[in-house]
Parts: sequence; C-alpha cells; structure tokens
Amino acid sequence: MQNSPAPSPQRRLARLARQRFVEGLCAGLAEVDKTVADFLGVLIAQTGTAREMQSRRDTWMLYQQHHAKWVSATSQAWQEALAPHTSARSGLTAAGGNNLSLSFELLSDDVVENKIVASRMALTVAEQAGQHFDALRQRTQSLEGQEIDSSDILRPETICLLLVQQWVEAGLPRTDLLTVVDPLQRELANVLQKQYQATNAFYVEQGVAVQSDLRSRVRRTGGGGGGGAPGGGDSGPAGLASQALAQSREAIAAGRQAAAAGMYPQQMQPQHMQGGYMPPGPGYPMAPGGGMGMGFATGMTPLIRARQRAQGVMGQLRRLLTQPATGFDMVKAPPASAALAHALSAQRVQADTYYSGVATLMEDYSPAAVVQLAGTVRERSTEFKNKASTAGEKAIIEVVALMFQSILAEDRIPPAVRVWFARLQVPVLRVALAEPEFFSNLDHPARQLIDRMGACVMGFDSTSINGSALEAEIRRVVQVIEQYPETGRRVFQLVYDEFEKFLSKFLTEKQATSRLVSVAQQVEQKETLAIQYTIEMRTMLKDMPVRDEIREFLFKTWAEVLALSAVRDGAQHADTITLKRTAADLVWAASAKPNRSDRAQVIQNLPGLLQRLRQGLALMGIHDAPQDALIKTLTDTLADAFLSKTASIPQAHIEAMAKRLANLEDFISDATLGDMPLNADNIEMMLGIDASSIHVVADNGAPVDEGMVVWAQELKPGTWYTLDHNGASAQVQYAWQSQRKQLHLFAAVDGSSYLIQLRRLAAYLQAGLLVAQDEEGITTRATRDALAKLDANPERLLG
Repeated sequence: MQNSPAPSPQRRLARLARQRFVEGLCAGLAEVDKTVADFLGVLIAQTGTAREMQSRRDTWMLYQQHHAKWVSATSQAWQEALAPHTSARSGLTAAGGNNLSLSFELLSDDVVENKIVASRMALTVAEQAGQHFDALRQRTQSLEGQEIDSSDILRPETICLLLVQQWVEAGLPRTDLLTVVDPLQRELANVLQKQYQATNAFYVEQGVAVQSDLRSRVRRTGGGGGGGAPGGGDSGPAGLASQALAQSREAIAAGRQAAAAGMYPQQMQPQHMQGGYMPPGPGYPMAPGGGMGMGFATGMTPLIRARQRAQGVMGQLRRLLTQPATGFDMVKAPPASAALAHALSAQRVQADTYYSGVATLMEDYSPAAVVQLAGTVRERSTEFKNKASTAGEKAIIEVVALMFQSILAEDRIPPAVRVWFARLQVPVLRVALAEPEFFSNLDHPARQLIDRMGACVMGFDSTSINGSALEAEIRRVVQVIEQYPETGRRVFQLVYDEFEKFLSKFLTEKQATSRLVSVAQQVEQKETLAIQYTIEMRTMLKDMPVRDEIREFLFKTWAEVLALSAVRDGAQHADTITLKRTAADLVWAASAKPNRSDRAQVIQNLPGLLQRLRQGLALMGIHDAPQDALIKTLTDTLADAFLSKTASIPQAHIEAMAKRLANLEDFISDATLGDMPLNADNIEMMLGIDASSIHVVADNGAPVDEGMVVWAQELKPGTWYTLDHNGASAQVQYAWQSQRKQLHLFAAVDGSSYLIQLRRLAAYLQAGLLVAQDEEGITTRATRDALAKLDANPERLLG
C-alpha cells in the first residue's frame, strides 16, 4: 500500500511541534553553558603539574571569553535548521550533515573532525534520550507520511553537529571541547530528554499516537531481510541509511588513526579519502572508507574505538528493551514478579547442589561437556522465563541467557573456568532485573568483573589454570556473589575491587618476578631522581661562573651518583648528604681564587674532595682507568681555576647551594624518563642473577603519537597480549607497571619476561607489535552475539 501525502493541517502540526521543540532546546542551552563553566571552574582548582594547571587555566579563560558567542550562535543555528529543506537543510548537509551522497566525497579536515566529535556525542545522548526520540520520530512521520530527514533538527546527531560546528566557529579549540565533552553531553542529554518528553506530550494532547511493530523494531540491520512497515523501525531505507552513515563515520575514525599510526604510506591516503579500501594494519581492524589528516588521531586508540563500538551495541540493546512491546522501564525497574523472584531465590540457595553435577562433568574438558553445560544452563533460563509474568522480564531473561550462551562458547576461556562463569548467570540476571543500568553502562561493576576475569584467563590452557591460585580466586568470587541474599551493584563492586587487589599480588608473586619488579622500581626511581637533580643543578648554576667541564660532570655523572645514593640509602642518609655537599665544594674549588687564603683552603681540602669524588664514582661502578680519566679532567680544571684572576663565587652563594642540595627533594617536580638508560646489564647487576630470560626493551626515540602514550599508561594488569618482538611472537600477560608508569612488565608462559619502557611500549601498540587478545571485552561481544541472534529470530525475545 503506497503512502499518500499527509493533509496540510497534519504537516502544520508537525511544524509547530518542531518549533516548540527548538524553543525548549534553545532555552536549555543556559544550563549546558553553566554546566561547562562549573566543570572548568572545578578543573582549574585541581592540583597537577605546572603544564597541566596552565593548560586548564587557558581553557577556562578562553571559554569565559567566547562562551556567550557560542551559545548565541548555537541557538541561531538550531532555529535556522527549522527553515525549509531547500535552504537550511541543504546548508547543513554541505557543512558535513548526514547525507549519504557525500559519504565518499573529499571533505576537509574540520568537517570530518566535527562529524566524528558530533557522532560520538550523539551516541551518548541517544543512549539516554533514545526511547523518547523514537516515539517522537514515529509520531512525526505518521503526520508527514514519510521518515524524517537525516538532517532533521529533531535528530540528536543534527543537534550535536550544529553545536560542535558553532563551538569551533566561535573561536573555541576543538581540543577544549574534548576536555569538557563528558559533562556537556550529559547535560545536553538531560535537555534533549526533557524536550522529547514535552513534545511527545504535546502530540498526545493533539491525539497523535505511536504505531509499533516488534518484528520491524528488532531488525536493526540490512542483513535481516526486507524492511519493516513504513515508519515502524530501523530496518527500512532510512534505518539502513543511518546505519551506513554510522559505519562511514567509524571507518573515517579508523582510517585517520591508521594514517597517524603509520600503518600505510601517506601517499596512499587519497585512495582512502575517495572511499577506496586498504587492508587493515596489524591489530587495527579497518572498515571500507577512509580519512584524511592527522588532527584527530591523538587519543583515538583502538581501545577508544572499541569502546565507541561497545557504546553503539549498548544503545541497540537499550532500544530493544524499551520498545513498547516489551515496556521495560530503563529508569526505574519494577520489582520482579512473585513467581520469578521465588525461583531466583531458590536458585541461590540450591546453587552448589545444582552445579555440582555440571562441575564434575567439566573435569574432562571435552567439547561435549561444554555443550552439555550450555544446554543445562539454557534449560534453567527457560524455567525462569516460564515463571515471568511480564514481557519486560521475559526479554531480560532471554538477553541474559543469550549473553551467557556466548560466554560459555568462548573457546579461549579454559573449560574449568567456564563452569564458574555459568554460575554467574543467575546473579547477573537478578542485577539486570533490578538495575537497568546494566544494559546501558559499560562500567557497571558486574560487566567489569566478568570482563576482567575473562581477560585474565584467556592466555592459560586447561592444565595450567586447573588448581591454580587464579582459579581458586575466581571460584571464591563467584561463591561470595552467590551467598549474598541481595545481589546488586554493591557486591559486584566489592568483589571486583578484591579481584584487582588479588591480581596485583598474584601477577608478581613468583620470586624471580618479584625481584625484577623491585629492581625495576628502583631503576625508575633512580632515573627520575637523576633527571630531577640535573634540572635543579642547572637552575642553581645558571648565573654562576662555573666552567663547562664542571657543569658537564655535575649534570651527566654526579646527578646519577646522587640519585643512586638516594635510592640505595635514602635522600637524607649521611652518605647521601655528604655527596650532595661534595657537589657544592667542587663548584667552589673550581671557581677563581684571587686571594691567598682561598687558595690555601683549596690546597687543604683537595685530598678529601678527591676522595669523596672517587667514592661517588665507585658507587656508580666507575673504577680504574675510566675513574682516573674523570678525576684528571677535574684536577686539570681545578689547577686552571687556582691560577685564574677572574671574579670568584661568593661563599654565601656556595652555602646557599649546599643548603638547597641537602633538601633537594623538597623542590623537585615530576619528570618523564624519555632518555632513561635502561639495559639488561644494569638489571643483571642490580639483581645479582642471570638476566638472560629478561628482555629489556628500552626507548629508542621512535616517533609515537601522544594518544598512544596515554593508552600505554592505562593498560590493565592481567590482560593477555600477543607480542611480536625481534621477529618472534609470544603470548604475554601484562603483569606490572611502575609507580610512575614509566616501566612495564610482561610475563610469558615459558618463564621469560619483557621489561618495556613507556614510549617504546606506546610505539609497539602503535605499530601493532603488541595486540590485546580481547580488545572489546567478553560482555560486549556477548551482547553483540545476543543481538545478532535476536535479529535473525526476533520471535524468541518474548516467546
């Protein structure tokens, strides 16, 4: 049946609704502006490095200068988007709007980056307000007789794109927008949700109803066959267009990161810009499409892209559960029906008895046993579904069952551990029924716990994990969750924190690893102090007439001596204080001595000074000829100074320097170890053992994106990676990071270890030489699998 154009009064009603919506949206901008300003005000009050604090203040001051212009321009842009399609909407499309005809055209960097930021923002906004927008969209298209335009002002992506464009055009840096994007998009989501609700209420008053079709709404992709009823869901032409655009955005982001990471030659980028296809680089899954420039590459790591994709999956799940046919309230869930609540309580009490046979079955680790385990768990889910009294409960039970079906089919999880994951299905079902946030928040502790435990066991086989301390801890965690009368966020957060503490000890408890960690921590501390001591001595000597030979010795050698003594004996130990005083004495001795009394004092103190210098050099392992060469350079310089007639350094300056050196640690600030001389010989010397199984991978000056450095600092201990080092591939587990996150330890199954410096680690991540075995997390993958099954078989959701 072909749709006929809606009568003119209906179109006028839809136009009036849009006007009311935009008026409310513009009124809500004041709250968005206040939220951003308050956030920046709190940010500048926080402590940090001098560079961070200055950057925060610059961002705050710039926002104070330009925020009014941004708010005014955004309001005007939203209002102009109400104009007929032939003017305002075509202009929006030309500026980078949601028009598929432009997907493969050459776009400027600013347009691409605006679209990327806006699409990420719209995704977060849609997670909160998507249900209300969906109802408004259906009501509007029922009045207009067609799907609303892809650049319609009602769409979150259009609203966000105009907001981002006006931010940049108001003179505010896009990097500042990324700083405030979290509070901004949260408040924007609140404003949008209120306006969607208000506009829906207006439609209800005018008698405009929502038409729903469960089957068409469950189908979210083109792979499910024909489209649904016109205006019924996301499977029609407009839905496919929206999905294609989302894929295009993701491809652009992936292409830009790939170019920045150097995974394909820069001269081949035009093919990407024109929509060509390039094979993905190692560890960087790519989709057809492309990108240009490198402006947005910073921080766009595979981890961030995986999280963005995960948020998209959660958004799909949220829309599935909140459709009218299921009626699940994602804000305040009703209590479980009496029969279902009783069945869940009985399951908790009988958990050990119920799973005892399954545990015995899993002892043979055979594929058949895993299949039988999944079947047994599925039977229990069917029993729960039969007890459910509402469509929402049935939908949740089915989704959770499909998620655990996927988890139990994960071959990389040892079978002995999968039985404990199976026992989490009922506690997770209970928390999902009580806390709808489980279906929208990637950081829900129940999801975090399952992801962390899964990531930590993926590198083990059945024989190595069975009976281990890690298996015992997973068993303890599951039993604690089962024993709590009320399973909710609190207990999952509790055991998640306990599991993290366990990992920090478990991963470094082996004697060899423990010793290596201790030495590596000392190496980092020593090198950090050496850099800081050098910086401070440069500052102290800046205006003093000190010879170059003395400066070079103090900066390159004596700073190392002071740092090693401070780490070994303590910064205020008598020996360390003596070595600090030696630096001041050397500076004074090497200055001009125009009067006889000063020369006599130098002659008297010289033997003791040289003895302390030799002791310090010996502490560094400098002996014999190398030590004699350094001492000769110093004595020659002292001799020249002895005969010099230039101005001397006042004794008061020397005493001030000595006093500052004695308490140097009170003045130093954080420093990075970019040029840290890390090598296996130093490690072996400090360990006192053979270091042949320790692979030390030091910084080599390779160019690396700063976003990759940030990513390297955020790796989670316990996670398994595939490491490609010197042409050999190894499965390694991330075991430890130093206090300042400058040194990182990976342990292989064969007992070898890889101690990698920060920027070299970032370079390995950037080049795809270090790839996570489970980048997205098993709960996200399980959610995606569940949605795919419901896509193919939507009847099972409520069946």
